[in-house]
Amino acid sequence: MPVTARLSKRFYDAFGEEIANELVDWFNAVDDTYRADLRELNELNFSRFDAKLEQRLAESDARWEQRIAELRVEIQKTRADLVKWMFAFWAPTALAVIGTGAGVVSLLLRR
Repeated sequence: MPVTARLSKRFYDAFGEEIANELVDWFNAVDDTYRADLRELNELNFSRFDAKLEQRLAESDARWEQRIAELRVEIQKTRADLVKWMFAFWAPTALAVIGTGAGVVSLLLRR
């Protein structure tokens, strides 16, 4: 919404209607030019800001994806170690249960 510059009545009386209106038009033209330049500068700065923000978000996403991938690898390693230790502890127990069962069956068959 442009603001129209106006001059005092004394100015109009001293220089006349034509010159005063010409000066007001010039002020308004300069104001419009500055507004357009400011708008263009703001759009340019916003574009730069938006590009930097997009770049930083992409970098942040990449870092998070890398960390998640590292966590998945660690979880897989931990799971593999867990299965190995479970086998190491349960295999002898299973063999002992089977041996006990075989011993009981062998005792029962002797009678």
